[in-house]
Amino acid sequence: MCSSFPVGAQAADAARPQPTVSPNDDAAAVDLAAYDAVADALLARMTLAEKIGQMTQAELTSLGDLTDIAELSLGSVLCGGSSDPAAGNSVTAWADAYDACQQAALNSRLQVPLLFGIDAMHGHSNVLGAVIFPHNVGLGCTRDPQLIEEIGRATALEVRATGINWTFAPCVTVPQDDRWGRTYEGFSENPAVCGELGAALIRGLQGARLDDPRHVLACAKHFVGDGGTTAAPPAKPDDPRTVALDQGDTRVDEATLRRVHLAPYRPAIAAGVGSVMVSYSSWNGLKCTANRYLLTDVLKGELAFEGLVISDYNAIAQTDEDFRTAIGKSINAGIDMAMEPNRYRKFITLLTDLVEAGEVPEARIDDAVRRILRVKAALGLLGPDPNVTADRTLIESSFGSPAHRQLARRAVRKSLVLLKNDGDLLPLGGGAGRILVTGSGADDLGMQCGGWTIDWQGARGEVTPGGTTILASLQQALGAERIVHAADGRAANGDDIQAAIVVAGEPPYAEGNGDDADLKLTEQDLRAIRDLHAAGVPTALVLLSGRPLVLDDAASDADAIVAAWLPGTEGAGVVDVLAGAHAPTGQLSFSWPRSVDQHPLNEGDEDYAPLYPLGHGLTYGK
Repeated sequence: MCSSFPVGAQAADAARPQPTVSPNDDAAAVDLAAYDAVADALLARMTLAEKIGQMTQAELTSLGDLTDIAELSLGSVLCGGSSDPAAGNSVTAWADAYDACQQAALNSRLQVPLLFGIDAMHGHSNVLGAVIFPHNVGLGCTRDPQLIEEIGRATALEVRATGINWTFAPCVTVPQDDRWGRTYEGFSENPAVCGELGAALIRGLQGARLDDPRHVLACAKHFVGDGGTTAAPPAKPDDPRTVALDQGDTRVDEATLRRVHLAPYRPAIAAGVGSVMVSYSSWNGLKCTANRYLLTDVLKGELAFEGLVISDYNAIAQTDEDFRTAIGKSINAGIDMAMEPNRYRKFITLLTDLVEAGEVPEARIDDAVRRILRVKAALGLLGPDPNVTADRTLIESSFGSPAHRQLARRAVRKSLVLLKNDGDLLPLGGGAGRILVTGSGADDLGMQCGGWTIDWQGARGEVTPGGTTILASLQQALGAERIVHAADGRAANGDDIQAAIVVAGEPPYAEGNGDDADLKLTEQDLRAIRDLHAAGVPTALVLLSGRPLVLDDAASDADAIVAAWLPGTEGAGVVDVLAGAHAPTGQLSFSWPRSVDQHPLNEGDEDYAPLYPLGHGLTYGK
């Protein structure tokens, strides 16, 4: 197991948990090659058309009446962000859609079941009513692989309630520039933490046996270097952002690529991850999707990865302006399954032509299909009694269950980082005085959850049922009569105001839409903090964000500062710490900058002088 990052000098070591070894650490990973006999027997019966069909993943919303699944012998179906079943977004509609797709696959000549993929990024986050766990940026602050493994097991159960057998998680990226819009998908700027916690999530998702119907196939992503891209001007001159990092170019030497970005894949593969998704980004100018050295020589050769390698959403087309040429480059580089949500027929036609013309060797096709079939065999999909029907009993017993909500609440409170606590303002505790609560995120479940929640980009407001906002949780914990909810800090004009809480941060976003050069609080939230400071009201700032934000005057105006990250649906976990039911134990997974011009900022940089260093975290009474 990889070691965790060092604790910052101001952290209270004795009060917080240290990394522990999961009981499954020494368990042997699934030997996928052991299923080659089953895979080869089926492969020998396949026509070229059936082989290429197995290499193709289409999106549910593009499949219409589903007849293409059997006609083309498709190997996989996915639901991308914001892609719901035609019958609507409910757990039963998802289970019905899954069952219908698998039944369509069983209508094909060889009756090969599907891999059905979805982005269960922080819980089964596409489905209304699922428990939404904190994003990885917060989980990285827990330094608790056992907790992360538990989250993986809970997520797998909720995914399996809808029948789905494959999640595109975990993201084991190592973000090096917080301005990147996918920073919150990474556990830390430290590769050891990413490897340790990524492996833990894989163990939880996949379990000891891939054919256990309570578990799902995991996917380590995005291979490789997606967190190290170089900032560039936006592609469109009228883009309001002043920096672009997503899907960019990681310009580092091979030693750095290996030390920082490749490192988490070793524990991921050791944990038995069955699939790897390739990054949109480039390494020194060459798209990873078309990089044979990285995919074949390093991943499949040096790292001995035996599972399947899948491209990202429409990523193959980015490798060349000519789609046929792009397909040849990518498949020859080592892509086994093509995520072609809409152009799956064109992909099949062009790849068939490339094979028949000798431009893609049939041996490469056989290798790709063998990898796909060995994963399906390990999942129990190729046996005499394949598990291809959603287990509806899990809808009642596991989906959105109280036990999972309690687990998420525990994860929230363990992810919180107390950055500052002048005068021991926190915990709020008892007292007769009232608490003023304000800020853009105080009563906003969507802001708590962030992107990749029901919709790809997320949304403000009540995005899913069953969650609790920070405001509602404060009212429950301290009594509604003690809580004054106001639009701004100017409401603090009564003698009975004991303290104020400002919940501020970022609106939801995902991927490139989140690239941001400033990373600052809104003027409205800054004004609320200034007004409270001027009125002499002790003020705690609670930050909802997918990365460290530049605090400006709020760093000094607020008496206490708590990084709550993107905690998900269980806002009560935040209040558990604010009200003192639990002391904070989280430690920063990313360095916290003093100013905008410090980006990018990482431990080990020359002249490293953050506002709060990697590993920083206070607790109560220390």
